[in-house]
Amino acid sequence: MPTWKSRGLRGSTLEELINRTNERYGELGLALIQKIPTPITPINIEKETRHITLAYFDQKSTVDYIGAVQGIPVCFDAKECAQETFALENIHQHQVDFMENFEKQDGVAFFLIYFTALNEFYYLPFRDLKVFWDRAADGGRKSFRHDELDESYVIKPSHDAGIFVPYLDTLSIDLENRE
Repeated sequence: MPTWKSRGLRGSTLEELINRTNERYGELGLALIQKIPTPITPINIEKETRHITLAYFDQKSTVDYIGAVQGIPVCFDAKECAQETFALENIHQHQVDFMENFEKQDGVAFFLIYFTALNEFYYLPFRDLKVFWDRAADGGRKSFRHDELDESYVIKPSHDAGIFVPYLDTLSIDLENRE
């Protein structure tokens, strides 16, 4: 009997929760957020089913999601972490560069991190990630600990059906802290 290996599905549950949340935000007229597909070049395609069986990545993708929340441009990436320490190697320089440039254009960039061991969703503003990123670049820790994070950005559960990762409340906190 074949064994099921969850590693290949890593992140897909989080992505599905975010996708459904974004659909609900769209239905409510609160936000228009689009999932950005990773660009690929197919190598082999099954003729009968037209399924891609082999492909390679064209270029490095930037972020997972991009859109607007009531007129505010936003972009974010979703990450899962099984530990209480998040390794910065899970974030790439091109993502940091994109988010930094996005914010220079008056957009809001952030990460949604799901700490699976804690069953906790966390909104990490780009400016906070940048502190950890710069610390690592200066020879410091190549990770950050959960206890280093601002508790006000923990995403609280929603009572609205279909909003599984209610990040708009923490986005509001982020916007208030920018003023």
